[in-house]
Amino acid sequence: MTDTPTGPDELVHQTLRLKILSALRTEPEGSMLEFVRLKKITGATDGNLGRHINTLADAGYVTMHKDFHRNRPRTRVELTRTGRDAFDAHIDYLKSLIGDL
Repeated sequence: MTDTPTGPDELVHQTLRLKILSALRTEPEGSMLEFVRLKKITGATDGNLGRHINTLADAGYVTMHKDFHRNRPRTRVELTRTGRDAFDAHIDYLKSLIGDL
C-alpha cells in the first residue's frame, strides 16, 4: 500500500477518468486497451473520451499508441507506472475515508 494522501487526486477523481484508469488498472502491467473497448466500458462519446485520455496523457498517467490495424486507424491506451501509482494512492485515500466497515 502507498502512503495515504491528504486528499483525492483531482485528475483521478473525475468520474470518467476514474473509469478509464479502473479499466486500465485491471489489465496486466504493460497491456493496452483499444479506444473502442474503453468507449464501450465507460459509455463515453468519442470526443469526451478522447479529451479525458488526453488529460491523463498530459499528466503522464497514460500513454497513447496510434497505428493502423487492418488498414484502419487504431488508438490504444496504456497505463504508465505514474498512473498506476496515482490510481493506487487514490484508492488508498478512498479506503481511508471509510475506515473499517
